[in-house]
Amino acid sequence: MARRHVRMDRRRFIAGTAAVGALASPALARGAATFRLGLTPVFLDNDAVVIERLRSAFSEAMGEPVDLIQRRTYQEITASILDGSVDAAWICGYPFLQHRDGLSLLGVPVWRGRPLYQSYLIVREDDAAAGLGDLRGDVHAFSDPDSNSGFLVTASDLARMGEAPERFFARSIFTYGHRNVVRAVAGGLTRSGSVDGYVWETLAVVEPSLTGRTRVVARSEWLGFPPFAARADRAADAELRRFGKVLLGLDATPAGRAALDLLFLDRIAPGDATLFDGIAARMAEAAAR
Repeated sequence: MARRHVRMDRRRFIAGTAAVGALASPALARGAATFRLGLTPVFLDNDAVVIERLRSAFSEAMGEPVDLIQRRTYQEITASILDGSVDAAWICGYPFLQHRDGLSLLGVPVWRGRPLYQSYLIVREDDAAAGLGDLRGDVHAFSDPDSNSGFLVTASDLARMGEAPERFFARSIFTYGHRNVVRAVAGGLTRSGSVDGYVWETLAVVEPSLTGRTRVVARSEWLGFPPFAARADRAADAELRRFGKVLLGLDATPAGRAALDLLFLDRIAPGDATLFDGIAARMAEAAAR
């Protein structure tokens, strides 16, 4: 029966539509010891089941309340780390590198055996496009201006062509959610979209009727998976060190394993900044256009 519930919960991953602003534990009282972990709906897409499982797993392992704080954009959640509104956050390799001097790496999720993922360029399933060059003059969906897979990869690909998104596409939109990118393309709102390959592959399992209306026309090289990070000047804080230990041992606890299963992740690994060298190279290419 428990395994059946896990399968049912998995089907709610990314498919949740309830708006979740700042999620706090109803079962644990807030207090001075509450640890605040930032999340962005760009990645988790407001899935209440996944967020609650993560909150419970972290709270249990930390032995104190853990609040999961959501913001609409990567810019907002990164600012929350830097101004101390949250203690740590699950962000993206792009903003991590944008603020490299001010952030420290806590851990990197491992997906399908590696702490890596790809960006996908997608079109409707019946679209004849064979690559980015075929999409000139059409409408494109990005997820977030600070997303690697949902913006930077395509922007740097265009830079290699001597182009920029604002010139190449007739119009582009930001959906602020990778599932929303897939939805925009599948529904014909845009001809194409830039999406997190991990999210697309997960949706292909839990919501195949959606991804089945799209087609992947290009995949990037393998790049560093979105990491957990904290403010660099707090790296030595006892609470952050404890959270880092909990993060890396999440797969060893029943609650943590259940949360990771919902996310289709293997575990959280220590990682290092060199994982994001590919993203750094693309940042340089996009900046040079």
